[in-house]
Amino acid sequence: MERIIDLRSDTVTTPTEEMRKAMAQAEVGDDVYGEDPTVNRLQDRAAEIFGKEAGLFVPSGTMGNQVAIKLHTQPGQEVVVEERAHIFNYEMATMAAFSGCLARPVPGERGLLSWEQIEAVLSPPVYYRARTGLITLENTHNMAGGRVLSAKATKDITDRAHLKGLPVHLDGARIFNAAAALGTSVRDLTEGCDSVMFCFSKGLSAPVGSMLLGTKEFIQEAWRVRKMFGGGMRQVGVLAAAALVALEQMPCRLYEDHENAKRLAEKLANIHGFRLTPEDVETNIVIAEVVGCTSTELVRRSRERGLLISAIGPHEVRFVTHKDVNRSDIDRAIQILATA
Repeated sequence: MERIIDLRSDTVTTPTEEMRKAMAQAEVGDDVYGEDPTVNRLQDRAAEIFGKEAGLFVPSGTMGNQVAIKLHTQPGQEVVVEERAHIFNYEMATMAAFSGCLARPVPGERGLLSWEQIEAVLSPPVYYRARTGLITLENTHNMAGGRVLSAKATKDITDRAHLKGLPVHLDGARIFNAAAALGTSVRDLTEGCDSVMFCFSKGLSAPVGSMLLGTKEFIQEAWRVRKMFGGGMRQVGVLAAAALVALEQMPCRLYEDHENAKRLAEKLANIHGFRLTPEDVETNIVIAEVVGCTSTELVRRSRERGLLISAIGPHEVRFVTHKDVNRSDIDRAIQILATA
């Protein structure tokens, strides 16, 4: 029996053998006391790579994003987000429940915000409007099909935001994919951001964990807020060890996932029943419109044939390539989709 091909997300990636060995051999301590040496090495190395002062290992990207929102804002303020952003749509309204903030969604150009769009929704200095407290960006943009935001565009937004006294947080869950697509460094892509979150457990293939980066003072406070979230962890060096391997070894292979995504998009565009523009695919995410049946029905038919995909709307499906899907898997997936 042929194995299942899983294109639902890059979160389904499994740790490499090097990660498993590193986990088994990890030197550990109590991280709540700041005494886990492997976690400390990971945080220092991540900060070095991104050119930030300090980092904090957190269990999930959602926790990293929400810790940042809590620290950057005051209750009753607004947070500017792109209307399809993960922070707005898939983090359980935590900015309202935990930080007392209201999201101000803005429709971007295929998911990307410009300063002109952001400036138009900033709160004027009047007593009857909630004040803008934070601007958030997402790179790559998940629900815009993995679209990337350039270093120039990011710097334009951060520079102008800072002139108005506003901080900028980057949801960089897949920032290494953006760097690979643009042929630049994550340091350049995040230079002006006041805080950055990125994930180890997506394309980098570690089993668990994300990193929050910022100034030393910001991370010192983030340590406290992480504890409020229940994110204080003990001998977590076993996970940090895998994340260290992911950080050092996995970014260089992400271009393979991008090539597979582009191949998938090009083939899908020639199959009756799908609508998409292959040229829009920049990283490892492909979003296609389904014609002739519902996305839920296509998901069911595909699963019966050995392919897992995600429905993200009544007639939209998402495919995400990753290290556990190779070129022959892509070709088989195309055959399955053609019959499904």
